[in-house]
Order: sequence, then C-alpha cells, then structure tokens
Amino acid sequence: MSATPPPAARASAKKELPEHFRDYKHVWVFIEQERGDVHPVSWELLGEGRKLADKLGVELAAVVLGGPDATKEAAAEAFRYGADLAYLVEHPVLADYRNESYARAMTQLVNTHKPEILLLGATNLGRDLAGSVATTLLTGLTADCTELAVDADGSLAATRPTFGGSLLCTIYTLNYRPQMATVRPRVMPMPARVADRLGRIVAFTPDLSEDEIITKLLRFIPDRDSNKSNLAFADIVVAGGMGLGSAENFQLVKNLAAVLGAEFGCSRPVVQKGWLSSDRQIGQTGKTIRPKLYIAAGISGAIQHRVGVEGADCIVAVNTDRNAPIFDFAHIGVATDAIRLLPALTEAFRARLSPHQRDRLAG
Repeated sequence: MSATPPPAARASAKKELPEHFRDYKHVWVFIEQERGDVHPVSWELLGEGRKLADKLGVELAAVVLGGPDATKEAAAEAFRYGADLAYLVEHPVLADYRNESYARAMTQLVNTHKPEILLLGATNLGRDLAGSVATTLLTGLTADCTELAVDADGSLAATRPTFGGSLLCTIYTLNYRPQMATVRPRVMPMPARVADRLGRIVAFTPDLSEDEIITKLLRFIPDRDSNKSNLAFADIVVAGGMGLGSAENFQLVKNLAAVLGAEFGCSRPVVQKGWLSSDRQIGQTGKTIRPKLYIAAGISGAIQHRVGVEGADCIVAVNTDRNAPIFDFAHIGVATDAIRLLPALTEAFRARLSPHQRDRLAG
C-alpha cells in the first residue's frame, strides 16, 4: 500500500497491475447480520458503494453470509438500498459468526467471482472479518475510513485520519486486488430506500466442514446492558468537554439530554480523566454520530472530535474561548460559560416541551 502517490505514478501502477488481477471487477459490500438483524452500517455502505460502482461503470453487489434460509430477507433489503445483485452464501457452518468459517467462505467467494472493491463495516464483527480476509488474500486493507472515492485511473482512494487524528491520509492499494476498506457506522449517510427495487441472486455454496472449524459456539448470550449508550444512532446528542471543569458538572449535560430525550456523550480527554466511561466518547477513537442536533458544551473541537461529529445536521457549540476550533465547523456558536448556559437551556426546554413533544423531537 502507499499513501497518496502522484497521479502519474498511480496511473502507471494501474497499467502494471498483474495479469491475474486484471479481470477483478465490481464493488461488493458485506451485509453484516447476526440472528436475523442487519447492522445499519451495511445499508450506509451500499449507498457509498453505489456511487463508486456508478463512477466505475460496474455493478454493486451485496454479500450475505448465513445459515440455510437466513440470507434471502437481507438480500431483498439490500436491493432496496441500491444493490444490483446479491451473493447468497448459505451453509450450516455459517449459522453463527465465527472468524474462521466466515473468512474461509468470503475468501472462496472472492477468488471465484473477483471483486475490485470490497467494503465492510468497521464494527467488532467487520473488523475481525476484514483483517482475516485481507491477510488470507494477501491484499491491502484501509481501516476506519471517513471518505471513499475513485480516482480518474479507477483506483480506490480511501481516506482515514492518522497521527492521532491530526492528519487525513489517503491510501491506495495499487498492485493487489480486491481493494478493501472498512468504514465506521454513521460516517456515511443512509441512502434512500426504494421499496419496489429488485435485483438478481447469485447462490454460492462454500467448501466448509464443521470438523475443520476449531472454534465452537456453546451458547449465545445477548448483550442486554441498558446502561450502554446508543450514541451512533441518536437523533439528538448533548456532549461535554473539559470546559465543564469537573465530573460533577456533567450532571448538567445529563439533565439537558433527559429533557430533550437525547443521548449524552463527551470528548476523549473526559474519558481519559475518568469522568465518563469510554462508551460515551465521541470522535475518531470513540463513536461517530450523525444526529439531527448536536450540542457541544465546553468542547474545544480538535480534529479527532470533528471527525466524529461533522455529519450532524446542526451543531451548536458552547465555549468561552471565541477562538476554539469548534466554532470553525459549528452551525451555531455561543461564546459563554456552559456551566451557566446549560441549566438555563434545560429549564427553557422543560417549560416549552411536553413529554409527548420531547418524544416527537427525539424521533
């Protein structure tokens, strides 16, 4: 892999692609599902994959792995989000996710049908699978991308933050195929769903045997911890930073979030201080969010944080420092002390919003 070579060098590398890789075509998106539930990042990636496929003049394919009769519903939904075709990879060994069985099935499918680009969600499952598949196929993988594009020479340009988020780096996989990338949930917008859209099915039966899979599933225990955050999919988020001064002052953030029917979060230094848990962290090394409304109180807005929030429809920044970076990308800026403003906002919203109105606002 290489970081942002000049266009002439990329064009030359494109022409020198090894002969056995030149018939790799089309854009694939892995549809992540567990026990019948598809992760929304799959639909987000189909929207991005549609743009790449259209620019390349190729087809967009959804890849659905699962047990017998466990892939068809996800494939039908993939067509509604833009896929032209769906590869259905069904096998009893794939009934539950295990790295070894899924990696074998995916690499067999890739070697048979040869995609040029393969995209996966940067979830726990997607990251686990992507690394194994890329290693087995001896190709490049760009992780946690924030932007995907196709250059004039047809190469995938995968951009991601680097050096702790202080720089953005564009990565090219020049002489290997497929070009692989993972994208975090909520980085890309959700595409429009077309209810009557259809596509074609390509069935694929992998060469798998349960006896050859070392890992065994003994029991499935769902995560039912209701205290964990749902930041990535919240419509309203209120967050606080070091400008709040103390862990106790985060109650002001929580109070406003409760009135708005919102989730609450924080910047990375707050987690490092131990004021809130890591599942509440927003930014490059935390959660990426795309809410309708984001209120940031006492957050300076370093690039690590900006990467995680710039997809919000409306960003309201509250900070005493008029030169804080967050004012460069916020839609509304309030230069004042958040410790004084948050209680006033909370009371104003409490007076104006009935519980029913808060539910509608959050929805």
